[in-house]
Parts: sequence; C-alpha cells; structure tokens
Amino acid sequence: MPTRGVVYVHSTPLAVCSHVEWAIARVLAAPVNLQWTAQPVDPGARRAECGWSGSPGTGAELAAALRQWPMIRFEVTEEPSQGADGERFMHVPGRGLFRATVGAAGDIQLGEDRLRSIMAGARAPEALAHALDKALGTAWDAELEPYRYAGDGAPVTLLTRVG
Repeated sequence: MPTRGVVYVHSTPLAVCSHVEWAIARVLAAPVNLQWTAQPVDPGARRAECGWSGSPGTGAELAAALRQWPMIRFEVTEEPSQGADGERFMHVPGRGLFRATVGAAGDIQLGEDRLRSIMAGARAPEALAHALDKALGTAWDAELEPYRYAGDGAPVTLLTRVG
C-alpha cells in the first residue's frame, strides 16, 4: 500500500538548494523542481516544501538523503499506512536527526517498553520530565517552530514516487 508525506526544508543556504532537489529526486526516482522562497527567520536562507507519495519507508529514505547536509533544517513526515506506522523526522544543525513513530492524528507515539524504560531510569520528577521531553523531540520542535511559522502561506509542491 502506498503512503504519502511532506518534506519541509525550513532553512538551507542558497548554494545547497539544487543539491536538496537532487537528493529528493534520487529517492523518489522523479525530477524535482521546488519553489524556493526566502526564509525570514534566517536571512539569506531559502525554504521549500513538497508533498510526496511512495512506498512505506520513503520518509526514512528522504531523511537519510537530506541529512548529508548538516547545515539545513528540515522535517519529513510519513503518514501511517496499512501494516506500517507513520514516522516523523526532524533535523536541526548541531542537534542532529530525531525520529519518532506517529499515529493517524500526527501525534508522536511512545511504546509501552520505551515508557517503562523512561520511568525506571527517572529518579526524580524533573528527570522524568526531561526524559519524556527528549523522547518527544521537544528540543527539535522548539528550535524548528520559528521556521515553521515563517513558512505559513508558502507554496507547496506535490511529488509522486515512481515504482
């Protein structure tokens, strides 16, 4: 069963824009021509987003392709499909890549074993809160939020994976 998702390139240097397009095109096996706009939060940087469709796991392939450039900020989402959980990837320079399983409503899902491990390792309420924030990607969300807001109303490109 095919799935779909969105690639959000929140901030990239102008010189890297064509490389980002080529990386996405390699994964989707289709030409990509994104509509780049200025990123007001990061003067001189560009932003773009595109919807995609493909087989489950395409979101992970896209995230792996984009993390080759550690200076870009991006998110990749993949909707759940029959037999496969959804995923969300966030990348922030200096922080690296965050990956989470997401449910049908787009919420991050933490499995029972992961929650038990977090609770067992937390010796104080503050430690529990810190561990849950880390598991939910709170630091990545906080750093990306200004870049997301700056993209409201920006054009969206739709892409389809061939094969």
